[in-house]
Amino acid sequence: MSEPASTSIPIEFNDEINSRILSISEDKIQGFVRKPMEEIARLSGVKLETVIERIQAMLQAGTIRRVRQTLMSVNLAPGALVAWKCPEKKLVSAFNYMWQQDPFSGHVVFRSTDTVSAGSDYKLWTTLKVPQGYSMDKHCEILMSKTGATAYRLMPAKGVFALGVGHVRRKEILPGAKIEGKAKMMKTSVTKLNEEEWKILLGLKREFKPEEITPNLWLVRAKEIGIDFERFCEVAKNLNDRGVIGRFSTFLEHVKPSKGGQRVTRFNGLFHWAVPQDRVHEAGTEIGRHHILTHCYWREGGPEFKNVNIMAVAHGTEKALTLEHKAAIDKHLENIGMPVSYTNVFWGGKSEIKPSEIHPQAYAQWLKSVK
Repeated sequence: MSEPASTSIPIEFNDEINSRILSISEDKIQGFVRKPMEEIARLSGVKLETVIERIQAMLQAGTIRRVRQTLMSVNLAPGALVAWKCPEKKLVSAFNYMWQQDPFSGHVVFRSTDTVSAGSDYKLWTTLKVPQGYSMDKHCEILMSKTGATAYRLMPAKGVFALGVGHVRRKEILPGAKIEGKAKMMKTSVTKLNEEEWKILLGLKREFKPEEITPNLWLVRAKEIGIDFERFCEVAKNLNDRGVIGRFSTFLEHVKPSKGGQRVTRFNGLFHWAVPQDRVHEAGTEIGRHHILTHCYWREGGPEFKNVNIMAVAHGTEKALTLEHKAAIDKHLENIGMPVSYTNVFWGGKSEIKPSEIHPQAYAQWLKSVK
């Protein structure tokens, strides 16, 4: 067990130096980088030794909840956003089951709407990844039998227009701020891996403990899994080129308050839009331009959600400001002549977040355990 961080090292996200580090380390280190700590130091203008010291301290204190190389899991395993209808008396136990006993459910969130509207009786939402060769529907049927949920809506991503969680950097963004030109759509397609690639991928994605945050952390990880460092990097780069590797990231605890009582965000809005089916791609490239969005997907909500087909997530500390960001996006769609037949906001409540398991062997073992 690691020693607790020295109390002389600032651990809050809004400390000036920590903020500089986090504005880079949350979502600016894209793909596989041999020495991510050096890259964070270079881009933030903070000395390498300080970067390592501060990230270690924030991780020990819980300001950062995890440090890991993310994967483009939409390209590794079939996945979906899932909305669950569940009897009120079973909501909490269903939430706890999916959080604690289902390794394939990632984000587990209670969501609500400001008024009774389409889908507002779907109060439990999860993300789901089911490894290659298995069925998401069958998985959901198992979860229904275990939790008492009465219905579910699977919403796989057909395209990704924005993906990058930089909470510290987004605190200063004004409503309507967006990139020049249209966002690009990343297509989702499952990539098959061989045994060596899976081994290296699992080594890449495992979370780092504070004492493992070092200048050359991949050298240690390669030794741990028994693969030559140069071969490790060669395969990792190939996986990166094939669209399997995401970003190297320090994930802030953005829901619960820090030890000092600071909150990174207070409001999490899942925005819904229904646009003409032949213009979904165009709408996504326009909505995905907005800097405030951490996620923007093409997902089909179906009749349960009045056929919404673009979903995006924004976080904020004030509800009114979060709605101003939503209004600015709506205004942009109006200005470009994009018809919107329906829109809504689902607010996030209690939530737990964990990486979804994606290895087929892990799924086979889980199936045996739930029979």
